[in-house]
Parts: sequence; C-alpha cells; structure tokens
Amino acid sequence: MTVKAFRSAILDFVADPFSLPESDSVRYFPDGLLVVENGIVKELGAYEQLQNRYAGLETAHYPNHLILPGFIDLHIHFPQTEMMAAYGEQLLEWLEKFTFPVERKFRDKAYCDRIAPIFIDQLLRNGTTTALVLAAVFPESVEALFEESDRRNMRLIAGKVMMDRNAPDFLRDTAKSSYEESKALIEKWHNKGRSLYAVTPRFAPTSTPEQLANAGKLLEEFPDVYLHTHLSENVNEVAWVKELFPDSQSYVDVYDQFGLVGARSIFAHCVQLTEVEFDRLSEAKSTIAFCPTSNTFLGSGLFNLERAISGNIKVGLATDVGGGTSFSMFQTASEAYKITQLQRQKLSPFQAMFLATLGGARALSLENKIGNFDAGKEADFIVIDPRSTPILSLRNQAETPTTLEELSDRLFSLIIMGDDRAIQATYILGELAYQKQRSPTEYT
Repeated sequence: MTVKAFRSAILDFVADPFSLPESDSVRYFPDGLLVVENGIVKELGAYEQLQNRYAGLETAHYPNHLILPGFIDLHIHFPQTEMMAAYGEQLLEWLEKFTFPVERKFRDKAYCDRIAPIFIDQLLRNGTTTALVLAAVFPESVEALFEESDRRNMRLIAGKVMMDRNAPDFLRDTAKSSYEESKALIEKWHNKGRSLYAVTPRFAPTSTPEQLANAGKLLEEFPDVYLHTHLSENVNEVAWVKELFPDSQSYVDVYDQFGLVGARSIFAHCVQLTEVEFDRLSEAKSTIAFCPTSNTFLGSGLFNLERAISGNIKVGLATDVGGGTSFSMFQTASEAYKITQLQRQKLSPFQAMFLATLGGARALSLENKIGNFDAGKEADFIVIDPRSTPILSLRNQAETPTTLEELSDRLFSLIIMGDDRAIQATYILGELAYQKQRSPTEYT
C-alpha cells in the first residue's frame, strides 16, 4: 500500500463554469493537501485540516506553485510531430505538400519507435496527461504509440487513420484492410491498461462510402470505443464534401448516414458548421475538439464557441499538432481567448482551464476517472510554476493568491504568457513522469 501526499496551492473544478457561477464551479485551496493511494486520489483538502491525519506521511511540498489536474488534449496528430511550422498553405494544399509525405515515414516500425517517445515526452513536459491521438494509416504507428504510452501508464486514446481515396497511393488502405486492421488493434489495445481506441476515418473526403460504413460497423461491434475525425474545418473542404457526397444534406449528415454521430464521437474543428449541424451534434451528445492555434495558422476561420456552449454541446481544447503550433495547453487557451475576443465573445481563465481539465474529461465520457481530484479518480496532475520566466516573475508576485479573483488573474497571465516552462512537474497515477530541470527559484 503506497500512500503519499502533495502540498501546494491546489485548483480543480467541480462543475461547469459556463453554466454555473465560477464560485460554485471552482475548488481552490491556497494551502492544500492532495493525498494519493496506489495512484488513486484518496483525499483533498486544506493542509491545516488534514495535516494531523497524515502526519509523518511522505509529502512533496511545492510552495508558491499551483497543482492542477493534468491537461486533456482532445485532438492531436502523432505523425505530424516533426512537421510543425510548415509554411504558407491552407488545409488541403498543406496536407498534400507537407503532411502526406511526412506520414509516409510511419510505415517503418523502427521510425515509429523513434518518434513515439519524443511525442510522449512533449505531451508530458507541457502538462498533458491524456490525449486523443490520430496515428498514421499504418498499424505500426498505433502499435508504437500505445507501447510507449502503456510503458508510462498514460491514459491515451488513439486510432489508425482510415483513408482509401483522395490520398497518395503510399498512404491508402482499403475499406476491407482498414476494417480488419482497426479491429485487430481494438482487440489488442482497447482497455489494455489505460489505453483506449478510437475508430479514425481521417475525414470524409479520404474515405469511400464503403469505408465509412465499415467504420460504423466497428462502432456497432465495439460500442465503447470512440469515433474520432475531422469536420467542417475549411471552406474549400466543405465544398469538396458536397461534391463527393451529393446526396447528403450536410457534412454532419455524411457521417450521420453511416452511424458515426453519437455520444462517443469527437469531431475536430467544426469551424464552418451550419445551425442545423450544431443542433444535430447537440442532439447526438457529440463532442467538438476546439483547435484554435491550428484554425488561425491554416487560416480556417473562427470557431463559434458561444454557439456550441449555448447548444449544450460538449467541447474540449485541442492542440492539433502539427497544424497546431504548440503542444502547450496554455498557448492553446491563449489562442482560444483571442478567437472568442474577435467574435465579441468571452472566455474566462477558469472557463479555459475547465475545458482543458474536467471539461475535456466530460467530453471523453471519462469524468468518472480523470478531470478533477474527487476521491477515487486517477491521480494525474501537474505542478505549475507561476513565475517560471522573467516576465512572469515580474507579473506575478511571490505570494499565493487567496481569493478567486486573484487566482483568476494569475491563471490569465499563465494562459497568455505561459508555455512548457511553466510546468514544474507532471505526475501520472501519483508518480513523477516529468520534472523541469531548471530550479523553480531561478527567477525569484
């Protein structure tokens, strides 16, 4: 029996700050104690109230830091790790010119094995403890990714991309092979340790109706797996879908016709959705992965967060590397804030951090396992240094915030100016998985 404790300022969420007052949604202890037993949250509370009960217990103390639940990235591409910052194209041209040639390398298992630890390292150093990941079309890429995440006990959701048309020959599978390979991967990896599987047609234009039907068949055969794909990212893409599926009423309807729109379906982007499509996603209890850095980098447009939230659609934040420009959830939230500003909408610091933690867990139907520090949940969490750079040290005084107003201000400074340097440590199931080498007092 392993019991350990972590002392610091501690923040998590107990409700949705989009629908309830933030004072009712935020749980904050300026001097808190998080107690973990065998990788599971045992208790959370004020240090003053719990210290006698756990006197003598091994305690990691992080003064002037902030502990949060681990970040949840709702959409990211493993094979695009090395091609971030590819210049000058919008979505469809970017795929042809940069993405597809890089993904070709992932036919080689040895190459996948080399990139997988780099990818996982980047997640952890940025405080991401759970991610929904697209691998390449090759099963070897999924194997390498799950092998690496399983070795580190990470909760990871991933799937082999399915695409049997409108892609280079070297990246195409077939409707039959994609079904068989996906099924074999599900049977091997889904619910193995903390691994979960997502059936992953890349997007409607790269799948024939037969392949999309097979994706729906997999969802019927394995009802607890996820559906993960792209939806309505780019104006030209939406027009292309209309040409390829002339009998469909909309882009969402394409997926709907094959049984792919449901409560475990995660659709990335959704920048160009119509009112009818928003309503359908709400009715189906589907999830939208909001990918702000990618949407601005590729010039795709501005996601209407307010419309999604008002329609009771589940939303989470996503980096979308490598169209996205950073593994950092702080940088992702920063771009999300700007996108809402451009539309005269609001995204508060607490709302942004909710989307990156408990909101993301709810979007994945994993709120009973991750997302906050309720007793019985898996102890994935991060330690944040609010003074991790010279400018943040100037911006944030050494004193720990004592009110939600002060805490909100500190969070906002991290969202706008923070990055991987603000992550002091990342814990997986209560075990240290990453620690920043630089001293936390370097800028004091």
